[in-house]
Amino acid sequence: MIARRVLVVTGVLFLFLLSIDLMVQAFNLLGNDFAMGIIMATQNPFVGLFIGLLSTAIIQSSSTTTSMVVAIVAAGTISFENALPIIMGANIGTTITSSIVALGHITEKTEFRKAISAAVIHDFFNFFAVLIILPLEYFTGFFSATCKSIAGYLSVVGVQDNSLKFVPLQSFSNYLSGFFSNSPYLLLSLAVILLALSLKSITELLKSILIGDARKKLNSFVFGSPMKSLGMGTIFTAALQSSSVTTSIMVPLVATQKIQLKQALPFIMGANVGTTITALIAAISKSEAAISIAIAHFLFNFIGVLILLPIPLFRNLLIWCAQQLGIATTKNRLIGFIYIMLTFFVIPFFLIFMSSNPEKSIPPQKKPQIITPISSEK
Repeated sequence: MIARRVLVVTGVLFLFLLSIDLMVQAFNLLGNDFAMGIIMATQNPFVGLFIGLLSTAIIQSSSTTTSMVVAIVAAGTISFENALPIIMGANIGTTITSSIVALGHITEKTEFRKAISAAVIHDFFNFFAVLIILPLEYFTGFFSATCKSIAGYLSVVGVQDNSLKFVPLQSFSNYLSGFFSNSPYLLLSLAVILLALSLKSITELLKSILIGDARKKLNSFVFGSPMKSLGMGTIFTAALQSSSVTTSIMVPLVATQKIQLKQALPFIMGANVGTTITALIAAISKSEAAISIAIAHFLFNFIGVLILLPIPLFRNLLIWCAQQLGIATTKNRLIGFIYIMLTFFVIPFFLIFMSSNPEKSIPPQKKPQIITPISSEK
């Protein structure tokens, strides 16, 4: 039984890595016109932020979005700097799942208030992290410089190395890309479908293995201390490859008063860190820029935890904001629906639409430059 499960997980992981490699080759085949379109859309960091938010809210998987971004960067279609806000937006967009789960408690007033608070505290963590890190990056470039330095070090010690490429994977990927050489959009569609299926399969497989026992031991084993809760949230999410699953588990637990909101917060923060493993796996043996974006995904969440968890002022502010929205929602349940629609769909779509004019999207002093695609055989 164990050997069969290991074999299945290995096969699904192979499918995941294949989808990333096919996506890189598809973006290379699409050429400069396609690259120009993406560059023009992402020159404005705020547009990039909302593209990441909206796309992740629609597909309800930050792992899928970040894996696609890694592939786009690895193909040289957009720069690391332009991809960075998309990653930040994806972190916000993935929180919609727990908000939808909270709506399941709408018939019970007290449960609904607590459920909304548990769901949106994930939102506020990411909102605050973006408010801190995005302006810092925009005005100083410190965040991107740090990520590039770490990626440069990793490439020196051999993380970005052709020897790390799995030969059967590379051979099969080259065969498929050659078969679709005249149909890059078809190849890209195939890659996206394989990516979605592989991530869904990994989540379902590991959920069936882990969640049953985890639910029985949550109070005694997971929430013994904030640090233990943070660590378990990280490990649990890294295994499941889905922060949406692990954070959604917290919603009914808080709603039914099995745990308190302040106990759930470190676990949710840990889940944000744990979900970054997907992009790190996707970036293995890719370009240094791809490794940089995977590291940025990790550092964004890790720095957010370092700032917002240990400092009581920030930690209590997160809890207070979540509780206030929960109280407001119970007074008028329509507020919950309005919050979800505005945050995850209406505002991002409106801002992207308003910035769709290339003259507005690209600062006058900056001209878009096509990045030379990276050869798939490199």
